[in-house]
Amino acid sequence: MDVEALLRPGQTALWIGGAWREAADGARIEVHDPASGELLARVADATVADGLAAVAAAHDAQPRWAATAPRERAEALRRAFEGMMRRQDALAELIVRENGKPLAEARGEVAYAAEFFRWFSEEAVRIDGSIAVAPNGANRMIVLRQPIGVALLVTPWNFPAAMATRKIGPAIAAGCAVVLKPAGETPLTALAVAGILAEAGVPPGVVNVVPTSRNADLVAAALRDPRVRKLSFTGSTEVGKLLLATAAENVVKCSMELGGNAPFVVFADADLDAAIDGLLTAKMRHNGEACTAANRVYVEEAIVPEFTRRATEAMARLRMGSGLEAGVQLGPLVDRATREKVVRLVDAAVAAGARLCTGGVVPERPGFFYPPTVLADVAPDSPILREEIFGPVAPIVRFRDEREAIALANGTQYGLVAYVFTRDLARALRVAEALESGMVGINRGLVSDPAAPFGGVKQSGVGREGGHEGLLEYTESKYLALAW
Repeated sequence: MDVEALLRPGQTALWIGGAWREAADGARIEVHDPASGELLARVADATVADGLAAVAAAHDAQPRWAATAPRERAEALRRAFEGMMRRQDALAELIVRENGKPLAEARGEVAYAAEFFRWFSEEAVRIDGSIAVAPNGANRMIVLRQPIGVALLVTPWNFPAAMATRKIGPAIAAGCAVVLKPAGETPLTALAVAGILAEAGVPPGVVNVVPTSRNADLVAAALRDPRVRKLSFTGSTEVGKLLLATAAENVVKCSMELGGNAPFVVFADADLDAAIDGLLTAKMRHNGEACTAANRVYVEEAIVPEFTRRATEAMARLRMGSGLEAGVQLGPLVDRATREKVVRLVDAAVAAGARLCTGGVVPERPGFFYPPTVLADVAPDSPILREEIFGPVAPIVRFRDEREAIALANGTQYGLVAYVFTRDLARALRVAEALESGMVGINRGLVSDPAAPFGGVKQSGVGREGGHEGLLEYTESKYLALAW
């Protein structure tokens, strides 16, 4: 299907103040299909002035939207959920074309993304406060939750629909107007979501979308604008640190979902069928390009040979190809730089003594493909275990006992998610409590849910998205002291 047919007229422009408009200097970003290199579309490339125009539009819309009844905000989000689900197939194809993930995964992402609109449509009417008598009995204490104000949302390329709705949903529910800056690699999905929100009745200026290749300049300018009161960012820890420093200049409230280096811990008593299924889910979601991807596979030494054999067979069976081809389970990586990083990490691990069980060789075909790869006999201090791989590579490390497993798992600056496989419930809970991680999957390789708080500890982030906590991130508490 032609990409233009998936979008409404004008929907490759900027969405500011309820209208499609070209960039101030007329520039455009080229969007390419990572499976073929084919040019998909040219999208308006926002200037700093365009970004500030979007901030102005959001600021103008903010008072009226904040005063809108919670039920009205909820119903707009519910209509947006229904609009996304009506277009699930078209949106999924759009994601595959600009992002590279297999079609089945893209359909799943659309459903997951839409669910944030449904979940926060239900939460919009549950923004509660409190009333209490002061301990000394002299007065009453009333606490209100009010919208924080204009929110700047910065999203990555790996989940272009879900990362947008996970931020837009709670902001709209809380009564905040937003400026969304999607990744330059995948702007089309974000613009399509903007069109759906407009169709759902979200007023002009409440949602603004500004794709740009001038990321640092536009985001810094917006953060320094006193009208912006909230930043929600998903991306690398390195960029997140820079944004936190800039946000500090105006004391902007931040939610930061940063890098991950997830440990996948398998004890000898684990159900190996469940563990292998969990590994494929946790490792291979979106071709391994996920912050929640299992990055370090720790296996108790008694089962290392059997686990390695099964993991190798399961990974080798995965069919690689364009995400639109029937039966494909592994698509291309998003771009050349991402693949080059994976090649560098795997080659360095093998040179240091790791054993290549399957994969590890770049295929001779168009696109940015890398095969499913398993590395055995990986040393606990190998460089491949110290940074996000962001590709379909599973490095296996053996451990002796529970204490060593916890120490290895916690031996990183990151703490987004961890996975534990064991039949012993007491051990599972004991290890989960000891892991320095914001989320833990126990005997399952998928933890994300719109109804649950998503986020990490240490250098994996600040704040939470999803669940009721995700809604409260877009509010401020106001305390009233009075007597009657």
